[in-house]
Amino acid sequence: MNAYNKRWLCIELPATGYREAWNLQSQLVAARKDKIIDTNAVLLLEHPPVFTLGRRGGLNNLAVSADFLEKAGIPVIQVERGGSITFHGPGQLVMYPIIDLRVARLAVSDYVENLEEVMIRAALDWEIKTERNPINRGIWVGNNKLGSVGIAIRRGVCFHGLAFNVNLSLKPFGWINPCGLQDIGTTSMERELSRKVSMNQVRESVKRHVEAVFGVELIMTSLLELQALLQR
Repeated sequence: MNAYNKRWLCIELPATGYREAWNLQSQLVAARKDKIIDTNAVLLLEHPPVFTLGRRGGLNNLAVSADFLEKAGIPVIQVERGGSITFHGPGQLVMYPIIDLRVARLAVSDYVENLEEVMIRAALDWEIKTERNPINRGIWVGNNKLGSVGIAIRRGVCFHGLAFNVNLSLKPFGWINPCGLQDIGTTSMERELSRKVSMNQVRESVKRHVEAVFGVELIMTSLLELQALLQR
């Protein structure tokens, strides 16, 4: 990467609906590929409660009925990322990097490992030791998953990304087989530490480790500034 490509835009969003964030990612992927914007970008946000299905599907791993979810007000959305079913909700930090892998000179496997490494280092900032699992990407505390990775690639540009459980309610994970695996659990930083954790501090930790792991500088950018770039 040249010096310019080592500067990535970083946009911190308020709580954002899944479809809205998905649409923004799609706009960024198209703009990145069509050279409307000439730098990579990272979105940081939380979602309202939602189940998403990856390319492997996952409805068979849902243990509650559609009526139950409708009454709970939780949608189920099919997306193009890898993996099976998972849950997003308040208290989970989601990071969506929109990355041209060829410009970044990253193989897909190295990119996924880097996303895991960001979460591993962030968890260690709170003295939570995690590890990788060769069966399922993400980071684990024993048999409990603390952070997930699911990506998609369109025209050489990578999107979707990681979900890091901070103060997330774990109850909805009891309604599914997370990632399509049975006999595994889900955990959060709050559960591991028996106390709530500052989401702002976790965001700062993740940003710092993105810069270190990927060897880049994050340039903080507002959503308005980003939208102006997309409309050029």
